[in-house]
Amino acid sequence: METAMMAHVLSHLANGLHVPLFIAFNLLLFQTRSSIKFMETDTVAIIGPQSSVMAHVLSHLANELHVPLLSFTALDPGLSPLQYPFFVQTAPNDEFQMIAIAEMVSYFGWAEVIAVFSDDNQNRNGIIMLDDQLAERRCRISYKATLPPDPMAKRSDVLRELAKIQMMESRVIVLNTFSKTGLLVFEVAKSLGMMEKGYVWIASTWLSTVLDSTSPLKPETANSIRGALTLRPHTADSKRKRDFISRWNQLSNGSIGLNPYGLFAYDTVWMIARAVKLLFDQGGNISFSNDERLISLTGMDLNLSALSIFDGGKQLLKNVIETKMTGLTGPVRFNQDRFLINPSYDIINTVETGYRQVGYWSNHSGLSIVPPETLYGKKPNRSSSNQHLDSVVWPGGETIKPRGWVFPNNGRELRIVVPNRVSYRDFVSVVNGTNKVQGYCIDVFLAAIKLMPYAVPYRFIPYGNGHENPSYYELVSKIAAGVFDGAVGDIAIVTDRTRIVDFTQPYIESGLVVVASVKKISSNPWSFSRPFTPSMWAVTAAFFLIVGSVVWVLEHRINDEFRGSPRQQIVTILTFSFSTMFFSHRENTVSTLGRLVLIIWLFVVLIINSSYTASLTSILTVQQLSSPIKGIDTLISSSERIGFQIGSFAERYLTEELGIPKSRLVQLGSPEDYARALEKRQVAAVVDERPYVDLFLSDRCEFSIRGQEFSKRAWGFAFPRDSPLAIDMSTAMLALSENGELQKIHDKWLSRSACSSEKSEDEAEQLDLQSFWGLFLICGIACVLALFVYSLLMFRQYRRHCPEELDSTSHNNSFSAHLRTCLSFIDGKVEKSKSSSKRKRDSMHSDV
Repeated sequence: METAMMAHVLSHLANGLHVPLFIAFNLLLFQTRSSIKFMETDTVAIIGPQSSVMAHVLSHLANELHVPLLSFTALDPGLSPLQYPFFVQTAPNDEFQMIAIAEMVSYFGWAEVIAVFSDDNQNRNGIIMLDDQLAERRCRISYKATLPPDPMAKRSDVLRELAKIQMMESRVIVLNTFSKTGLLVFEVAKSLGMMEKGYVWIASTWLSTVLDSTSPLKPETANSIRGALTLRPHTADSKRKRDFISRWNQLSNGSIGLNPYGLFAYDTVWMIARAVKLLFDQGGNISFSNDERLISLTGMDLNLSALSIFDGGKQLLKNVIETKMTGLTGPVRFNQDRFLINPSYDIINTVETGYRQVGYWSNHSGLSIVPPETLYGKKPNRSSSNQHLDSVVWPGGETIKPRGWVFPNNGRELRIVVPNRVSYRDFVSVVNGTNKVQGYCIDVFLAAIKLMPYAVPYRFIPYGNGHENPSYYELVSKIAAGVFDGAVGDIAIVTDRTRIVDFTQPYIESGLVVVASVKKISSNPWSFSRPFTPSMWAVTAAFFLIVGSVVWVLEHRINDEFRGSPRQQIVTILTFSFSTMFFSHRENTVSTLGRLVLIIWLFVVLIINSSYTASLTSILTVQQLSSPIKGIDTLISSSERIGFQIGSFAERYLTEELGIPKSRLVQLGSPEDYARALEKRQVAAVVDERPYVDLFLSDRCEFSIRGQEFSKRAWGFAFPRDSPLAIDMSTAMLALSENGELQKIHDKWLSRSACSSEKSEDEAEQLDLQSFWGLFLICGIACVLALFVYSLLMFRQYRRHCPEELDSTSHNNSFSAHLRTCLSFIDGKVEKSKSSSKRKRDSMHSDV
């Protein structure tokens, strides 16, 4: 061992070797100094030490001498197998205990805890691990109370720390220490009234060890720990375990109970025995060699030069790590990180009659009321919906889960900041010359406070210079910095703010809209044409002609109403086509194809007529407004200037999200500035949040909202991150929404005239071709199919008729002759209906 390393080891020995316990492989017990001397003999493995301080010291010697060091009580998470390869923890590492506590805190919905712990390696590192695990679940340790190492803590030390904790907000206390200090803490807490209603105490495994080892407890001890939660290493139930406990009780005559760590100790001995036996089976032997570095260290009482290296140490360590057996604690295996597989704990609640088990925690499935071994064969499921515990009796005999926090008992009121607005004072304002604040947002807050299940002392603090609206981002930053305890006002919930504070449930919807000057569209003689766009009118007229022509083609040969001179036939096509608009056509259709086309077309006409009537009614009865600004897209594509309210998040959204240059943006401070800038064309439009705009438009009908609302947002109250007050305020505001109180407050402050709700979009009334192209497509397909079928029928009939015509015109068998013959055939009249009727009449006469 190097001199620096040796000095490090000896300094640890000087500070920490006052209560070590060694159980060597040959089952001999030595004090710390004697144990070092014992290692001068041929030692192949060591069970111990009990404390992590000694484990850190002796692990260095174990590394040098290649002697496996196994401990079931030194469970410090800082004892890394990378740094101490010959040190093996044969009971669950405290890291898993802290994960279990963190999951319990998260399960019950607490955001902050106070950690009370002894200032030694194992307990300190456990709290560091707990802090990390809580952070992963968006919880935290708000205060760390450090006590002297066990058993040196005095009552005055504990009293001083608990007195501080009494003045704090959090009421969830995690106690990580050993039995003597732990019981002293509970005793003092009881005397201070900290074991009453509202408090939560979670103790590490030391308390379950006391419960298992000491039965019955002294009445004063049992009374001081009542209502606490603690963990106990879980060991699977088995006949072998029950038999062993029975023999133990007979041997000890009931003087001391057997806790799980005693079972881990028994399994640890067997673990080494199996590893040594396997070493011999592998052909190994017990041999040692001298270390030249230790020989040079002479003149010391410890006689380190007599220590020797175990030649088979690495193989024995490998055998230990690869152990596979079933012990009193259940299956014994190590994973690749040198931790026991499937670490788990019983969750115990101390009650008046002793204690009761309320559930389990395992690294496989989290919190459960089912024993962990029954879940190992199933797929891991750590979702929140799958976490369950039985009911708990809390300090003070309460069965309702404590809230976990209170307002600090130091007389300080919450500092609630409110924006000192100079415009839109209906939302929030400071009464001139006083500290009184009022407005819509203030009334919502006051109504929510009345529904809180506890008193909330507070005072409003105005923020701003009174000449312009304050920056809301700066206001929210003050909360994150701890200057204020909360903010009430018209505060939009936006991404950059949610990163630094927590918001309550929104109490009003918001979002950015565009406001621009508009002019009324007066009625004119051509208003009847406005329901349809020009393209819609053109396509509709074209289809009237197309359908009329198609029906004429299909009916011409067999229907007398579609025959006559060319002039008469053109008039028939036109009158038939446009009369279908009013379903008043006089001509009857007799062909199947013609009727099919007409039915489809009449359905299209019905839809067009209904849409036209509805749109024209709206145009003639609702006032229409016109503006070149159609919405945010118009502003983005233009180069005109845009106004926004000072202090609003609209400026950052327009520049960062929409890419509009800052040079185009104009700051406006009040509704009067809005109106003046829009009227004088200093800005083309104003972009602001919907609640402000609704109030602005309530008495200004010359302006209107253009386009749709974009950037959906809402308003809420801001509190520091992880503040329980945000959750309780959200619950209260949900109740306000459900009982209608929120709407009443809205109507009181933000009632609007009809002006702001007028129709502003003239383009929205016009119906374009896109709304009807499906109907026109169906009608067009029907016309094409009808003409195609009709052409096939005509071609078939003409082929039959063609030989007769060719014989009669054989003197001029040319293309023009064929064409004239074909056209003459198509134009020819077919007396289908009349001949059929005549045959029927003749048949009737003959029968008579």
